[in-house]
Amino acid sequence: MIKQFQCGLTAVALIAAAALTASPAKAQQKSEISLSRQPGIFYMPSHIMEKQKLIEKHAAQLGVVGVTTKWVTFSGGGAQTDALLAGGVDILNTGTGNLLLLWDRTRGGVKGIVATSAQPMTLISRDANIKSIKDFGPNDKIAVPTVKVSTQAIVLQIAAAEAFGPDQWSKLDVNTVQLGHPDAYAALSNAKHEVHTHFSIPPFTFLELKNVPGAHVVLSSPDVMGGPLSQAQFFTTTKFADANPKIIQAVRDATKEAQDLICSDTRQAVEIYKEITGDKTSVEELLDLLQEPGMMEWNLEPQGTMKFAAHLFKTGTLKTQPKAWTDYYLPVAHDLKGN
Repeated sequence: MIKQFQCGLTAVALIAAAALTASPAKAQQKSEISLSRQPGIFYMPSHIMEKQKLIEKHAAQLGVVGVTTKWVTFSGGGAQTDALLAGGVDILNTGTGNLLLLWDRTRGGVKGIVATSAQPMTLISRDANIKSIKDFGPNDKIAVPTVKVSTQAIVLQIAAAEAFGPDQWSKLDVNTVQLGHPDAYAALSNAKHEVHTHFSIPPFTFLELKNVPGAHVVLSSPDVMGGPLSQAQFFTTTKFADANPKIIQAVRDATKEAQDLICSDTRQAVEIYKEITGDKTSVEELLDLLQEPGMMEWNLEPQGTMKFAAHLFKTGTLKTQPKAWTDYYLPVAHDLKGN
């Protein structure tokens, strides 16, 4: 039986992780790069990178000509980590929990490149009886992208430890169910669906609060973490990074250019996001959304990740306690002021 801390990694992927740790062979330099992400506006830098072929551009500037990229969307981080370990994708763009879990399981064989966003996550319920985290009963379901290891699931654990006591950090794990954000939004919109609470990300946060009768905020990630928390970052295997150092630098440079565009021409960035994702939300609504508190946290440096790691080590999810965030990030990011 796969233990609790291994949820989100299939048995096949766990074998792949072991092979990744043990094998001394290097990956081969690649010209066709596959990258994955999840749905949501957290991933807007990746949509700009895809539309404007920014990785290709920066790779060419570094002397690597002819690079092509393929972007794949997964509903949750667990599926992405499985794909990385199985060799199906080269680089992931997903949450802090998945990065730390893979870094630990592969003994440093997976590391971050740069962070991409740190917007708030929000626990939203349409159940009028649920006003705080202490109001959840045994039958109240909470949708998260990946049970027990997604960023949302772990923030929920940290909140539970604060609300019920340090030894009660897993109290609400049994309440969580695995749903991608679009499916969770659909569940909340259906008054007959058993899932009436969702640990949501933008734009689903704002769609739910606007469109779902009775939807209200129970808590937000800054309340729990004491500040911003990186929700998405690029990470890859150290084998791939060692074999493709200029691609890794190109990902950093492309991410920075995409983040700069979001800040300098937010309308164009939103239009690109809509084109790539097919999001039906109007440009004006998305621009209003990005004016909400915390919504312009587009930074290369990891934020809040060491508090995250400390919780995972304390609960036994991580077997190794990192001394600094640079332990689980590649040298390409070490000049940044992360935490």
